[in-house]
Amino acid sequence: MTKRKRKKKNKAGRFFLVLLLLLLAVAAAVLGVNGKVVSTGMDRLVWRDEGEGTLPEGEALERLQALDAQCVIVLGAGILDEETPTDMLRDRLDTGIAMYQAGLAPKILLTGDNGTEVHNELHVMLRYCLDAGVPAEDIFCDHAGFSTSESVVRAAEIFGVERAIIVTQRYHEFRALFLAEGLGIDALGVSSDQHVYADLISQEVREILARNKDFLLQKMDRLIAMDGEPIDITGDGTVSHGE
Repeated sequence: MTKRKRKKKNKAGRFFLVLLLLLLAVAAAVLGVNGKVVSTGMDRLVWRDEGEGTLPEGEALERLQALDAQCVIVLGAGILDEETPTDMLRDRLDTGIAMYQAGLAPKILLTGDNGTEVHNELHVMLRYCLDAGVPAEDIFCDHAGFSTSESVVRAAEIFGVERAIIVTQRYHEFRALFLAEGLGIDALGVSSDQHVYADLISQEVREILARNKDFLLQKMDRLIAMDGEPIDITGDGTVSHGE
């Protein structure tokens, strides 16, 4: 091998070594942030709803009662058509309604994507709660909850939520609870994993990246959401229902 070829080989080797070290550093940072978000949320996740009418008991019930939550926040999770929630969303709604009916919060805040005429999560979520017997005045709708961070920001800034029970699947709870803590909401999580979901693995992979994004945005004080007129979460929810 000539001297020139050896130099080229050495340069290529150093380049790939540096690249490998950079990739390992990025991976370590991503996993470190992910772990921070999960550990923060884990402390606030108090109970898992396994369906069939089960309700919190023991220490979980005591913590939820002591919270004196103003509302149950149910985060959106997509719809199948203009009348049907996805399995994930249905489970979240059933759990949120159960928390309300158990007297753990006097109001329900539904938050989801109402960005287009053909994708109106809030219409489906509101109808589901009404059909379950929840009075209209106890249901609030956030039509601009286009993402988890926007939903939590608007819960704090538009609806004035200070204490809440957050309902979503376990993998999603950690980020929601982390965001709530950073925005001054005293929140506890109740996860709604009542089924095995077909796309859960891909959801969990995407969630790692979403945790990193929201962690950085929160640390930089760059979390944003659509502005609007304040709506008192302790009042009459029908003012938020829209047409």
